[in-house]
Amino acid sequence: MSRTPENPQEPAQDAPDRADVLRRLTEAGRESSSVTVMFHSAVAARQGLNATEAKTLDLLERDGPLTAKDLVQRTGLAPASVTGLVDRLEAKGFVRRVKHPSDKRRVLVELRREAIADLARTFEDWAREVAELCDEFTTQELETVVRFLSGSTERQRRAAARLAR
Repeated sequence: MSRTPENPQEPAQDAPDRADVLRRLTEAGRESSSVTVMFHSAVAARQGLNATEAKTLDLLERDGPLTAKDLVQRTGLAPASVTGLVDRLEAKGFVRRVKHPSDKRRVLVELRREAIADLARTFEDWAREVAELCDEFTTQELETVVRFLSGSTERQRRAAARLAR
């Protein structure tokens, strides 16, 4: 909390109180969540995908090939839903099923990188704008943002897992 120069023990009159900051943080988080969902839905629609399909491609892009069981665990979808999801993505040419390199009985779902080239280009303008925004913050401030987002994401992941039970 900022202090007045005359009396370092007293809060400055214009210093926002914690409750107000938490309220604004909650509002900003809700707005960010809504805009993120709308953005990803629009990106997905341009590629003939639904939001779940697009986020599954994102998961495969970040984590590499996964088994259907891995996808069930990572997405929270039912096994039958994951089978249908993979079938649709394969039919659209975005993924392929390949034999597991060390256990030929298992099958991996692998991203076809050439198929997501257009999808990746869709994010370039947005990524450039985010990079410009990051230039407005110090490295220490960005570390604080990373810490908050990581903690928030983990809590949301746990909440989603509780809902899936």
